[in-house]
Amino acid sequence: MNKTLSIVSCTLPIAAALVALPASAQQVPNAQPDRAVSAQDRFYTSDQFSNTVSVIDPSTNTLLGVIKLGDPTPANLSPLYRGQLLVHGMGFSPDRRTLAVVSIGSNSVSFIDTATNAVKHTAYVGRSPHEAFFRPDGREAWVSVRGEDYIAVLDGTTFKETGRIAVPNGPGMTIFSPDGKYGYVCSSFSPETVVIDTRSKRIVGRVKQDSPFCPDIAATPDGKQVWLTLKDVGKVMVFDAKPPFAVMKTIDTGPITNHVNIARTAKGQFAYVTVGTQNIVKVFRTDTFEQVASVPVGALPHGLWPSGDGSRIYVGLENDDAVAVIDTATNKVIATIPIGQGPQGVAYVPGAVPSGQGLDNLVPLAKAQGKVQVVLEGQGQSQVSLFDQGQVQILQAAVAGLAPKQTFTLGLAARQDGTDTVEPLAKFMTNPAGAAIVNAVGPIRQIVKDAAPAERRFLVIRSGAPDEAGAVVQRQKP
Repeated sequence: MNKTLSIVSCTLPIAAALVALPASAQQVPNAQPDRAVSAQDRFYTSDQFSNTVSVIDPSTNTLLGVIKLGDPTPANLSPLYRGQLLVHGMGFSPDRRTLAVVSIGSNSVSFIDTATNAVKHTAYVGRSPHEAFFRPDGREAWVSVRGEDYIAVLDGTTFKETGRIAVPNGPGMTIFSPDGKYGYVCSSFSPETVVIDTRSKRIVGRVKQDSPFCPDIAATPDGKQVWLTLKDVGKVMVFDAKPPFAVMKTIDTGPITNHVNIARTAKGQFAYVTVGTQNIVKVFRTDTFEQVASVPVGALPHGLWPSGDGSRIYVGLENDDAVAVIDTATNKVIATIPIGQGPQGVAYVPGAVPSGQGLDNLVPLAKAQGKVQVVLEGQGQSQVSLFDQGQVQILQAAVAGLAPKQTFTLGLAARQDGTDTVEPLAKFMTNPAGAAIVNAVGPIRQIVKDAAPAERRFLVIRSGAPDEAGAVVQRQKP
């Protein structure tokens, strides 16, 4: 999902900036000074199903266009396909001139010029990378290679791989301390976060995770805390950013807890957490860990990032193809902006466009706008989005309320109550919170929405594997 480190001021020497952060410093990455929202800023989302990067002007909260990194399905299934696939993670350089965009399916990091929206280099790394973030000094970009067991270290200028750092299997994400001394690496496959000394590149601390699935991690601007999310059990953990890196708090947040980010405002410092199956963002104080707000935002909130002054939080809505904008003074949504399909990682980059309108190399949203949403209800409730790819759709279901750690089948039934034979679409297992994200591909919209009554089918979830006649637990809502 995404928080890179940005330097205090591009007009100061890097060493001086790191030695003395101004008292007004607010936002991580890099605890840079406040910068009011302006037309030079950009908010970006990585759109997994349209393989685009959506570009928003936060001064007007409008979509300017998308950067096309690849094609939708089925064009991207060809063995001769050369575009990026499953555009997912996002970070940016300290000078705010380079956007780093990770594509899981093509094992790549696309480095994009923020002023021109042009791809200036593509680096290919190991299996299924997840996030890429620059060190505060800008000399390196660290890529979490989640499908393997290392961090790929890329040169911050040439973007060539210069080394690897061995970590527990399945590194989910790296975030750096504001002073650049530590890199905190959580894991998506192992129940352990490690702390790496950025100079020696050696592990100097270990933090036990309450579960093995952490997709996102954030450091507070004051350099005192690190927050991480545990998607499978619906929790956030907080640990001390300094040795011995002791756990300070574990908070139950809800099934499919996706990302966390930090904003400092006139009222204090707050952690914002996206809770996917509840379609909300929860807000916590970082001093008392008290929950102070719950903000309804839209379907399956994923990545989120504060503006350069902390006055707003921008939230990607994975199953709504939209961005919700939260006013941090009131914790109310003040705008909703249509974007590409299935936003994952996001980034707010203050001063991304130093001059001009920054519209070069952008294309219209076009087909990426198409989607259909349905609800399954019964034992719990699931929200289903069908992302239009032309003749087929990518189905994504945010399943909730089922028995934990059990096998289920999502399928199509001729009867709405699911009492007849079910044609399976996807087998899945729920996580410890009884939730799951389920995907399938096919001409599903034409069957569940557009077909004549005699030919129509209904989405249902049954217990057990596809070849088992399990009980129907959720049915498509009329």
